[in-house]
Amino acid sequence: MSVEHAGAPAPHDHGRAPGDRHATGYDDATRARLTADSREIIARYPQARSALLPMLHLVQSQDGYVSPRGIAFCAATLGLSTAEVSAVATFYTQYKRHPNGTYTVGVCTNTLCAVMGGDAIWEELSEHLGIGHDETTGDGAITLERIECNAACDYAPVVMVNWEFFDNQTPASAVEVVDKLVEGAPVAPTRGAASVCTFKEMSRVLAGFPDGRVDEGVGAGEPTVRGTVLARERGWAAPSYDADERTAAPVVTDGEPEVGAEQSSADRPVTTPADTSPAGEQRKQQSDDAKES
Repeated sequence: MSVEHAGAPAPHDHGRAPGDRHATGYDDATRARLTADSREIIARYPQARSALLPMLHLVQSQDGYVSPRGIAFCAATLGLSTAEVSAVATFYTQYKRHPNGTYTVGVCTNTLCAVMGGDAIWEELSEHLGIGHDETTGDGAITLERIECNAACDYAPVVMVNWEFFDNQTPASAVEVVDKLVEGAPVAPTRGAASVCTFKEMSRVLAGFPDGRVDEGVGAGEPTVRGTVLARERGWAAPSYDADERTAAPVVTDGEPEVGAEQSSADRPVTTPADTSPAGEQRKQQSDDAKES
């Protein structure tokens, strides 16, 4: 069983130092604060268990990752098992299962960003920082990630720092960004907030507690709105919807449709020996039972 870790916190409040074990629980003051925040989160939902996703961000904002004590706290608060909470925490990549850096630097290496230079940016940053995917620098400042898509193809290649956009990057400009982050110098995203906050601070925002910076900076730049500008200039418009011009799906009025016709099933009897045999019935019952459990 794990025990409370002792000693000074790691650099950059990075979490556990090498050799430290997970803490088993929160101190009274921290638990009281998390409990108050959790009540506010739970009140947003008709069912308490629906609050799990933001609550995982909440404990991540405290520990810098989804820790065992964070999982236990979420489970106890929501009336879930730790296995159920862990199943969710391990499914989504924004939840970290080991201590994360102060800044998560995500390099998009999906198709468009890759061909525009994303692969070169990744290789340069990985070599410069001496770490690979989902690894953290020794000082706890940077966690580096390959990202499948940053949803900003109009600015490819894109790098994100704690999910703030850095558009039209090059290997050199990306290295400049991470060097400033390591130095503790202020760094401004290309769009959005006026500065980059820490991973813990961003996790609290994702838990649903605004930091008051939602209206800072530019949201959609020129490439994003280029299509709407061209449409206005050239008089383009989407076709109007006319229900009479829509072809309704054929309605079956005299029995089953013919095999091969629209809405028909495959040429297969309604039941087969596999459906009606004792073994088949047992498999169906086991499947139904599993769905209801």
